[in-house]
Amino acid sequence: MTEPILEARRILKTRVDATSYGDACDRIQTWAKAGRSCYVVAANVHVVMTAYWDAHYQRILEEAALVTSDGMPLVMGLRLLGIPNQSRVYGPDLMLVWCDRAAQTGIPIYLYGGTDSMLEKMAVYLRSQFPGLAIAGTHAPPFRPLTLEEAAADIDRINRSGARVVFVGLGCPKQEQWMHRHQGQVQAVMIGVGAAFSFFSGDVAQAPRWMMRLGLEWLYRFAQEPRRLWQRYLINNPAFVLLFGAQVAKYRLLRVRGREQGSEFKV
Repeated sequence: MTEPILEARRILKTRVDATSYGDACDRIQTWAKAGRSCYVVAANVHVVMTAYWDAHYQRILEEAALVTSDGMPLVMGLRLLGIPNQSRVYGPDLMLVWCDRAAQTGIPIYLYGGTDSMLEKMAVYLRSQFPGLAIAGTHAPPFRPLTLEEAAADIDRINRSGARVVFVGLGCPKQEQWMHRHQGQVQAVMIGVGAAFSFFSGDVAQAPRWMMRLGLEWLYRFAQEPRRLWQRYLINNPAFVLLFGAQVAKYRLLRVRGREQGSEFKV
């Protein structure tokens, strides 16, 4: 069966797909059942700006099977670029929606990243929320570059577990680099979910939903971890606003010119 074609837009240099939770889970389920080795990126401003400055990281995003609008600025970006009904597809929520689907379909998952304590608490939380969820295995790699032997052992461990979906919680850009490096080796769909491991283990509190809806999640997280996140939010965010503002202005100018010339403008 042919997969439905997704609309997408480029926000700065990064392709962002116009998907939804249901559509994303349908695609993940199809890929998982087919045994496809591929990866999903939940993109926010940090991801987009990292790709803007780093050509290699940009190529990694380009090869992703799916790039979701994880952050509200990207949701607004897609709307401003001609996809008016786009909603947020937030990595941590996508993880929960998929775990619900996995519990219903019997598709086993694997948790890779974080710490042993974090994984233990998260596994307890997920099983309590989704009875019947099959967690085929967990592993917390060391916080340093892995040796070739360690990397090979990790891949073998995942493949032997029988997992068909691997949630990767290594943070940006490390998790995307890891998924890209092991595409074709890990026989599963890999999904980068970043801070979800910290949230669902209870180590870090999520922002209130009202702050998420208003696009203020960054402010909540910055208040929690200012030393770690100051550069991301005080340098990357203003740079994004300026660069994307220029992109939107150009887009609108081209639309006006296209209407004046009587031709249909396409992104």
